[in-house]
Amino acid sequence: MFGPHLMLDCYGCPRERLEDLDLVYKILDEYPDAIGMHKIMPPYVFRYSGLKPEDWGISGVVLIAESHITIHTFPEKGYVSIDVFSCKEFDFEYAINYIVSAFDAKRFERNQLNRGKDFPKDIGIALHMTEEERKERYRQTMC
Repeated sequence: MFGPHLMLDCYGCPRERLEDLDLVYKILDEYPDAIGMHKIMPPYVFRYSGLKPEDWGISGVVLIAESHITIHTFPEKGYVSIDVFSCKEFDFEYAINYIVSAFDAKRFERNQLNRGKDFPKDIGIALHMTEEERKERYRQTMC
């Protein structure tokens, strides 16, 4: 497979944390190292306004060598969503506890996926599979 995708929804977070652009930046700056990932750019964090006035918040992303991490806060609703997508395994429990603590969440929901189940991580295997598929197609056209 390509790798795990952690989706975390946190509820009951203090408004002051959810509207703190510097805090979201700091989390995105430090979180990759904390979970064994490698930033390839500084975090990009901004305040946005939703279609409904209560849907404003802070959003941010950091690209990591392993994929990406995103955060979206909704201060009026005490809610934050976080996605961690990686091509390598990481400690989900540690990653969850880090975020729950950083945002002082009262409760959370977690969802996990294994993405890219047929993704060939080894180029040699991928080349071999492609050659075998081409040979089979050639055999089928000769019959």
